[in-house]
Amino acid sequence: MTKDKAAAGGRSPAVHRALKRAILDQALPPGTKLPEDSIGERLGVSRTLVREALLRLSEEGLVELRPNRGAAVARPSLEEGYDLFVTRFALEKLVVELLAGKLTGAQQDALSRHIDSEDEARRHGDARSIRLAGEFHTLLASMTGNATLIRYVNELVARSSLILALYGRPHSSECAISEHRQLLEALKAGDAATATQLMTHHLESVTTRALLTRDKVEDIRDVLASYAAAEGL
Repeated sequence: MTKDKAAAGGRSPAVHRALKRAILDQALPPGTKLPEDSIGERLGVSRTLVREALLRLSEEGLVELRPNRGAAVARPSLEEGYDLFVTRFALEKLVVELLAGKLTGAQQDALSRHIDSEDEARRHGDARSIRLAGEFHTLLASMTGNATLIRYVNELVARSSLILALYGRPHSSECAISEHRQLLEALKAGDAATATQLMTHHLESVTTRALLTRDKVEDIRDVLASYAAAEGL
């Protein structure tokens, strides 16, 4: 493999991560057009790498590839949202059942640090708080060690951000953070019944609330600037 190909291969995941984070942070709301040339210009990569990233995001349900019209951030229907959360309820109930009383000290510390990061982002009005809230759930799933469960929870949590951006209502993120702390305490105590009840209540709340802004999207190159820097692009 040539150095150029190796470099391109190394940058491909970074392009995917930058775009995915921008979508999950709702910096690129549902329906936003994703022109390959503008994205490539901002991230300093070829259109081929951008196209690869958009294809991967489409497979994850975050981007729609529209023939002759280009790519755009996906706009799931309300019916899709209902089906998504019904599935999340079932899978995340399984996650807490598998983890109750079985978290290692290192895992407990990792979850606690993550919740602290959520709280810090909230206090600073950081848009990352939206993504971090979802990542708490994917972090829990990753701790089960079940590859299939991890994959589906990751996809469902990511698509949930689109549903919330479209149909959710503003809320105080303090509620979600306190719920995450309560859930962690139940898991540490090995109380599967309480953990399951807390997760169910939490997801029911999540379906009707979201931190979001509905301002018009700026030029996509400006939106992606900080995400490019974070990925070293």
